[in-house]
Amino acid sequence: MKPTLLRRVVAEFTGTLLLLAAVVGSGIMGERLAAGNVAIALLANTLATGAALIAIILAFGPVSGAHLNPEVTLADAWLGGISWREAPAYIAAQVMGAFAGVAAAHLMFGLAVLSVSTHARSGAAQAFSEFVATFGLLATICGCARTRPTAVPFAVGAYITAGYWFTASTSFANPAVTLARSLTNTFAGVRPVDVPAFVAAQLMGAFAASLLFRWLVPRISENKPSILVRQDNS
Repeated sequence: MKPTLLRRVVAEFTGTLLLLAAVVGSGIMGERLAAGNVAIALLANTLATGAALIAIILAFGPVSGAHLNPEVTLADAWLGGISWREAPAYIAAQVMGAFAGVAAAHLMFGLAVLSVSTHARSGAAQAFSEFVATFGLLATICGCARTRPTAVPFAVGAYITAGYWFTASTSFANPAVTLARSLTNTFAGVRPVDVPAFVAAQLMGAFAASLLFRWLVPRISENKPSILVRQDNS
């Protein structure tokens, strides 16, 4: 049977909380241990995030699809995987979970619960990087979901791991993550003033990828499956 909306929303909240705890916590740990070597800090941040994503999607995917990302939820609703009336609840849970995850990471490392970031990530190159990062993430999900759904967690983890290194922005690719990271003045942070450009680019990238795969693989919209890994009998 399909899990209730409450169970799915709790899964989205918890999964996103754990994701942000991994992103921010590994950034703090990496920076503390890297002795000023930014490349080593980024590598630690990258590996922890990619590994955590795989584990979180495997754990929560059967319940909610483990979207963990408002853009994935919007794409899934557009492609028929979930209903539009459920999407706001998913998105609210993801945003709240993201902020809770930042707070959890800060508490684990003895920092203030939340702190406004001063980490500048501005300019056209950064925004374009977020477009590319998000386009690639949605393309990875949509492309794998129809032919190899069990590979989605590993494909997403691999793509985000790579995205940290081939994009100038280090591949946020997620509005909830972006908003929450504006309140961590640590290695993973982004200034609040830079958030709107990131989110706009992410939305455009997600829309472009969804539009492409709606045409490339018409069955996504015709058969109306979830684009992630939720399994149910509905």
